[in-house]
Amino acid sequence: MGTVFSFDVRGGEPGAVRSALAEAVAGLHRADMLFSTYRENSEVARLARGELEPARCAPEVTEVLDLAAEAERVSGGWFATRYRGVPDPTGIVKGWATERAARLLAGVPGVRGVGVNGGGDVQLLGSPEPRRPWRVGIADPLRPGGLAAVISAAGAEELSVATSGTAERGAHIIDPRTGRPAETDLVAVTVVGPRLTWTDCWATAAFARGSRAALAWLESLPDVEALLITAGDEVRCTGGLAARLA
Repeated sequence: MGTVFSFDVRGGEPGAVRSALAEAVAGLHRADMLFSTYRENSEVARLARGELEPARCAPEVTEVLDLAAEAERVSGGWFATRYRGVPDPTGIVKGWATERAARLLAGVPGVRGVGVNGGGDVQLLGSPEPRRPWRVGIADPLRPGGLAAVISAAGAEELSVATSGTAERGAHIIDPRTGRPAETDLVAVTVVGPRLTWTDCWATAAFARGSRAALAWLESLPDVEALLITAGDEVRCTGGLAARLA
């Protein structure tokens, strides 16, 4: 998936954790093999060329296509499942794969906390220590090396933090109405919610919308909070975000 993954697993028998970690890493590699648009023989590439029908795809591809369609519906089309006219669910894959890896590790007996970071998007389950929550720093897109905020998972058994923006990869987020890079007043959107599968999608869709429309839409989603930063260095937040700040 062209990025780095890191794992933080607390508790559990070491041998069982190592075995689960190997399985989780293998799952990430399989996701890359199935969904990469850079591999000619990936199922997504074959779908795009019309060589493979969705009904004949691997179960993971079918699952992700269904999730992507739901994301498109909830976002009012601002999260797109097609690119240049062909099926392309890759916008949801990293969040889905990261969350799936975290849940696999959390299922190991004795594990009390799991954090998986997939290229800066994080899925947290449980806690690292008794009475000590996970905390995630949000990079300041306008001040390299600085933090815009710190999110706390206090009181939550599962929490994810996903950011979309231009600071790391430039103008790569597409406006689904035009098929061109989104023209927006935003430089970063961070979305906080229980599942990374969805927060990753919502961050992307919100960025494409622009700050005013995005904030109103994010406020309407259940169990979701967000931090938006504009190119003019304005910070806009959903109403409940303050309760998540460390």
